Amino acid sequence: MKKLLFLLLIITCLSASSQRVETVNFSQLQEKILYAEAPLTVFNFWATWCGPCVKEMPHFDELESENSDIKVYFISLDFKQDFNRVEKFLEKRKLNAEVLYLDEKDPDSYMRKVSDDWSGAIPATLFVTDLGKTFFHEKAFTKEELQKTVEKYLN
Repeated sequence: MKKLLFLLLIITCLSASSQRVETVNFSQLQEKILYAEAPLTVFNFWATWCGPCVKEMPHFDELESENSDIKVYFISLDFKQDFNRVEKFLEKRKLNAEVLYLDEKDPDSYMRKVSDDWSGAIPATLFVTDLGKTFFHEKAFTKEELQKTVEKYLN
């Protein structure tokens, strides 16, 4: 019995520490955008091959960990054949924010629905307030820029 309990404890710890990636289509993502669940919900669009994206991810992750008024989603735009690469990337990084893999073949079909200002470049970030106001940035954030931007949108 002790061995079984010990085994269950190990399995629980291992599954809690591994980052899961939820695959969503744009309609499912749009629902999360429309029904933002925090005073400020942040959707950060990224890919494993994007250096500036990878560099800014810890800032977003830290932001969510330090502020209960903020919910962060990392939206992976990696290609379908690179899904395993996304999972391995996340395993190494130990991020806390929720990761969604956007399973859409045609970026032109959803980019303008996220923002008319989105040219398709990443990193790109959509900030959504609990009142439904949206703010879009097609740029990489430094930690300081992100903090100032979030303070502005929370007030």
